[in-house]
Amino acid sequence: MTGTSTNALSDDLRWNAVLGRDHSLDGKFVYAVSTTGIYCRPSCASRQSKRENTVFFTAPVDAERAGYRACLRCRPTQSTVEERHVQAVRTACAAIDAAEQAPGLKELAAAVELSPSHFHRQFKRLVGLTPREYAAGKRVARLQDQLHEGSPVADAIYAAGFGSSSRVYETAKRTLGMTPGQYRDGGRNVAIDFTVTQSPLGKLLVAATAQGVCCIEFGSTAKALRKSLTERFPAARLTENDNNLREWVSNITAFIRTPRHGLRLPLDIQGTAFQQRVWKALQAIPPGRTSSYREVAAAIGQPTAHRAVASACSANKLALAIPCHRVVRTDGQLGGYRWGLERKRKLLAQEKANSLLEVDECE
Repeated sequence: MTGTSTNALSDDLRWNAVLGRDHSLDGKFVYAVSTTGIYCRPSCASRQSKRENTVFFTAPVDAERAGYRACLRCRPTQSTVEERHVQAVRTACAAIDAAEQAPGLKELAAAVELSPSHFHRQFKRLVGLTPREYAAGKRVARLQDQLHEGSPVADAIYAAGFGSSSRVYETAKRTLGMTPGQYRDGGRNVAIDFTVTQSPLGKLLVAATAQGVCCIEFGSTAKALRKSLTERFPAARLTENDNNLREWVSNITAFIRTPRHGLRLPLDIQGTAFQQRVWKALQAIPPGRTSSYREVAAAIGQPTAHRAVASACSANKLALAIPCHRVVRTDGQLGGYRWGLERKRKLLAQEKANSLLEVDECE
């Protein structure tokens, strides 16, 4: 028996949620009992209704339009605990975003009326980062913005909320890929060799610093790829050098054709601590297999951080070497890919075919 139902949830799933008093689906639907005229949230601890007397509705307003009244025990018209946690975290994130100096844990928790330990737990569960890590990422983003605007390095460090310059320089290689001064000046004095070649997936740009490959990009034209690299490092010493990169380019193009042979490249990886954890998890996904954003989030120990995982995938600038193409949506759909879904589809098909071929050869 169904009232105004949600398309995403079947009646069987809703009924099982009612039987299990599932708090995770509170706010997703309500159920009403025709013999009592009362509607409840799924987790309500009231006496169990019979299936034939149970009606499901998308929202309380739908149940009330049908003539049912709200349960006084579970109070389905009030916000759920989960909704309150989400709002608390949003409020805390906004406070961190707006503050010149990141508020402390106790201050943030007090502002949303939660204990520090409980607030810390919920923040990490919902955001995928601790409040300290979130604030650190925001500081780096503010530093990048200040440096892009041409601010003096010392002023930029102070304006971004860093207490001292020493910590900035300690982590600059990992977060900025160069010193703050070089970043401000568009990669000034950073030597980058690059080449653009044809690959089985279209035009391919490979760029490398002295530390290793820093960029692998696909594009429609060589001109567009060169422009993108120049915009990223406008003051770097960019040198188109096919000879120095020939071995690495050959390795990449061979990998596209035969993924099971793997990539053997020194990498110059730049990103936040969270991004690097995600990228390391992606590198553990073998060719021929895929993982969902939720599975990757679970693999790094933060199962609710699937949206942050998706953001880290979209920030990846090392196609293939960090195989974000192997991450798909929970429903099996491809999801996004910064170099185009058709390339993602071809890569996955090629890897799957090579994986099956390897099995056949072993047999």
